[in-house]
Amino acid sequence: MIVKSAEFICSNTQMSKLPPPVKAEYAFIGRSNVGKSSLINMLAGKKGLAKTSQTPGKTQLINHFLINDSWYIVDLPGYGYARASKTQKANWNKFIHTYLDKRESLQCVMVLIDSRLEPQKIDLEFCNWLGEKGLSFVLVFTKADKQSSIKTDQNIAKFRKALLATFEEVPKHFLTSAETQLGHDEVLAFISQVNQQFTIPEINY
Repeated sequence: MIVKSAEFICSNTQMSKLPPPVKAEYAFIGRSNVGKSSLINMLAGKKGLAKTSQTPGKTQLINHFLINDSWYIVDLPGYGYARASKTQKANWNKFIHTYLDKRESLQCVMVLIDSRLEPQKIDLEFCNWLGEKGLSFVLVFTKADKQSSIKTDQNIAKFRKALLATFEEVPKHFLTSAETQLGHDEVLAFISQVNQQFTIPEINY
């Protein structure tokens, strides 16, 4: 897939104000500081599309980016960021979980994992929640350029093994680097494939 256009559409904290669910959506989510904004910009081929920041937890809204006028990248707030108040965190979690569980046009959740780290409890718990809800997801390992490929492969193997404690089979995974463009074609090819199966959902209001 070639990305010819990418534009910011809206930011929201309310389900009722999201764009109509008539185009396929792919939700990008991960721990704070996993490199989500950089990855989204790399896939979209547009540097300042998603705002990158040195401060973790910057994304506090659901951001919709329209790609090729036909599908959405949805940038979700990072989880596990400590500096928000308990009330704020509870509100975010409820909103994010409602979006993931109820959004009719959501095709796949792209769970971003820092490839430099051993399996983190918070990532595994989130994957298990998606599994319990029966939501389709893939693993996107980020920052592959930051260490040796041997170390990266070891961490991915450990993560996959940890998931097998609760999953019969591990979802598909991609290895990416926003710096070197690694994974760019593979992730977009996967999205393109899923888009071909997309039909506009019947909405029951």
